[in-house]
Amino acid sequence: MASPLSVLITAEVNEGNLSPITLELLGSARDLAGKLGGQVGCALLGSGVADVAQQIIAHGADHVVVIDVPALQDYLSDTYTSVMETVVRQTDPEIVLMGHTSMGRDLGPRLAFRLGAGLATDCIELDIDNSSKQLLATRPVYGGNARATFATDTHPQMATVRSKAMTPLPPDPSRQGETVTLSTMPDLTVGLTLSDRVKEEVKGVKLEDAPVVLGGGRGLGGPEGFQQLDDLARALKGAVGATRAACDNGWWPASSQVGLTGKIVAPDLYIAIALSGSSQHMAGCSGSKTIIAINKDPEANIFKESQYGVVGDYRQVLPAFAKRVKDLLEK
Repeated sequence: MASPLSVLITAEVNEGNLSPITLELLGSARDLAGKLGGQVGCALLGSGVADVAQQIIAHGADHVVVIDVPALQDYLSDTYTSVMETVVRQTDPEIVLMGHTSMGRDLGPRLAFRLGAGLATDCIELDIDNSSKQLLATRPVYGGNARATFATDTHPQMATVRSKAMTPLPPDPSRQGETVTLSTMPDLTVGLTLSDRVKEEVKGVKLEDAPVVLGGGRGLGGPEGFQQLDDLARALKGAVGATRAACDNGWWPASSQVGLTGKIVAPDLYIAIALSGSSQHMAGCSGSKTIIAINKDPEANIFKESQYGVVGDYRQVLPAFAKRVKDLLEK
């Protein structure tokens, strides 16, 4: 790599396809690298993943470090940490980014410890300080009630990024880039093996990928209320999420819990229905571009977090809204 590598991202490949967070990271990396006057690299780890290298270049990478070996077929902490440590030490980037996914949440802290670097997690904004050229990483704090911006003097500077917080660049098939391999490889012999993998079956749009999410709370009163949300979500090509209380009551699957101890979503539109807007729940949906609240309590905290709100019983508000949506879709 003749030019300095400003930003290195870690790609994630699912069933042979680049995950959306990888494309989002590439878009952010291009912006950061432009401000630093350097280039974008991508670490592509896995087995049978080399074919997506050109797609990574088309979405903004200048260099793709490909480590395509059978030992990386499945994500295992020890092997991936060892390989990523080798990649970072050989490429020497200023910034290392990865998604705040199940993989990134595990790999990020391990890698940061190995490198003696600081790590900002669950970031929703990234920028470069014009004077110091440091990475400015903004993330939610206090359960999503505030945002704080962090910087570190360590090298490299590291961050994990929340899904849908960044915007991917449109692909450019004519872009030229370099595919490189490691000059030395770490020992990938470890005592851990993956014994089984359980795939969650999802009907319709996956919650984390849905452009519209309807979030239901305890105020729905039972599973019947969630069925109404599900019908409306299907019409909007969206998905249904729930608060912890609703999931604990068995009204909606626990896999669809949104919040600090559940899933983090950042849809274009989040409709919060009959939920109070606790800090625990808002930590999971505060990244939504627009939040609409429906609650019969005018003092509910959710109205402080939303751009639009309707004070009323969801049993009256929701049917009228659903009818209007149906009328618009039929036009």
